[in-house]
Amino acid sequence: MLHMTIDMPEEALASLRTDSENFTRQLRLAAAVKWYELRRVSQERAAKIAGLSRTEFLAALGQFGVSPFQYTAEEVLEEAGRE
Repeated sequence: MLHMTIDMPEEALASLRTDSENFTRQLRLAAAVKWYELRRVSQERAAKIAGLSRTEFLAALGQFGVSPFQYTAEEVLEEAGRE
């Protein structure tokens, strides 16, 4: 596993009312959700980045208001019309 160090103002943790360990988990999850939303990573890869099972990650998507589906309604209809 890769270990990274980032500089973070202490006020950031205080304003979020969290400790560094919980902040790290939240940061990993937020990054994974955003990268998934941007279609940069799959659900499986995003779940690994977040340190969650795929089922847990799918539940977390709902907390962030992000759809678990990476296709828009238009893309689904377009794909269906090709068959």
